[in-house]
Amino acid sequence: MIEEFRLPDVGEGVAEGELVEWHVEPGDEVVEDQVVAEVETDKALVEVPSPYNGTVAELLAEEGEIVPVGDVIITFEVPGEDEQAGETAEPEPAAEPRPESEAEPEPEPEPASETETDAAADAEEHAPDARVFAPPSVRRLARELGVDLATVDGSGPGGRITEGDVRATAEGAAEASEDEESAPAAVSFGGRSATSGGDAGDGQAVETGDATPAGRSRTLAAPATRKLAEEEGLDIDDVPTDEEREGEAFVTPDHVRAYADAQRAAQEADAAAVSAAGEGAAATETGAGETEASDAEAAASADAAAAPEAAPGASSGDEDERVPYRGVRRAIGEQMQRSKYTAPHVSHHDTAVVDDLVALRAELKPHAEERGVSLTYMPFVMAAVVKALKEFPVLNAMLDEEAEEIVYRKEYHLGVAVATEAGLMVPVVRDVDRKGGVELASELGGLVERARERKITREEMQGSTFTLTNFGAIGGEYATPIINYPEVAILGLGAIEQRPVVENGEVVARHTLPLSLSIDHRVVDGADAGRFTNRVIELLENPRLLLL
Repeated sequence: MIEEFRLPDVGEGVAEGELVEWHVEPGDEVVEDQVVAEVETDKALVEVPSPYNGTVAELLAEEGEIVPVGDVIITFEVPGEDEQAGETAEPEPAAEPRPESEAEPEPEPEPASETETDAAADAEEHAPDARVFAPPSVRRLARELGVDLATVDGSGPGGRITEGDVRATAEGAAEASEDEESAPAAVSFGGRSATSGGDAGDGQAVETGDATPAGRSRTLAAPATRKLAEEEGLDIDDVPTDEEREGEAFVTPDHVRAYADAQRAAQEADAAAVSAAGEGAAATETGAGETEASDAEAAASADAAAAPEAAPGASSGDEDERVPYRGVRRAIGEQMQRSKYTAPHVSHHDTAVVDDLVALRAELKPHAEERGVSLTYMPFVMAAVVKALKEFPVLNAMLDEEAEEIVYRKEYHLGVAVATEAGLMVPVVRDVDRKGGVELASELGGLVERARERKITREEMQGSTFTLTNFGAIGGEYATPIINYPEVAILGLGAIEQRPVVENGEVVARHTLPLSLSIDHRVVDGADAGRFTNRVIELLENPRLLLL
């Protein structure tokens, strides 16, 4: 029996996901809980396990495709009770009736409709009264070539349809279409069409090339695509497409943009033609020679409007690259935008001289390595920040706008921004005030590794009360970091390097750590930001105070 598997709800508020990678192919044997795909949402990269023991029948989504939650993405051929009982029976010839032990499916009086899923069609091939006998690979080929399997005569055993049967039918359809080329050609005017022999008849589709005809009654598209169509002033059902999913037309953002560009080009061409016609009529009085020149100029203008790609200065070899704005990248952007336009940001910059910190870390690093831990400067900074937050609790607060209250947090959960291939992620180290340096280094190392491998969970990136961002790891001194809303402050760390410092009237080289503190000025005053930073600097410049 064929079982469908729908994209599950993989997180709070997630309505769709991008199918990043398939780990199986049709025909592969799978077991329950085996990972079959990876899906990226605006929260994280999620592994999708198989709920069945069986065989992969068909993959119903392409890698890179946006799939709404609840859509069927894969079908499995799962042994049923009757099939398992029949496995011990001797195989029967294709032309012979099936054993009585097999369940008799309901008769199919009508051919399969276009809206039926391929999974249901796959199940038909096991039924004695089914009208279509074809394996999944042949069905996929039929979809690619646009062949209706109900019209194909199978030449295989028992009437089974082969790839050769599908290709022969497709070639016959191509020859038939060539015979129709003598019919009046369709002429397009701004997205609407008519034949050269008269007006288009009722129900005639708009001519848009080889794509699926426009004016559909139902179209599948992701919410972002529908929003783009609305912004362009287009009806999603009018957008031409050559893609299908589950027998229905499927429109992508590229289809919408291409159709919108074609509409604009056609309108510009019409406007240019009308303008040229008026100029031509006025020029008639001045002589036929001038009229011909005006017509030539109008034609050139129309051609230029209809073919913008041929405009002077355009480069045919260097085209802009477009990358979908979705998943984790879109979630980051939306969070940054919300924070920047909600909280009035103010940044405070200062520098700590950390020669003693560099020496202490070098002294303790071998001891940490004996315990299998790589000791960085971050655990020292985290410890200093927590001590300062306890003295200046307003920086460990949040603003409850609904209740109009400032909430002073009693937990000290520090988020640490990590650069990954998918964008910036912020894993959270909880209860920093209760942990020692080696424990902090070990826990932070594990979180960073999982974040970069895209294996971190949503729970491990939630609940922070204050955030650190180490942009110095890739170079640089100062920045203006954006607050991880609804927190009220974030501390940016520059690179620890030797820089010139004036001591007792002389310039000397010292290891320094640049600090950039951004605050939500609705909650934190500049004076509090300065005092907090000074306390952090004091603790980093005298790191043995952290042991008290």
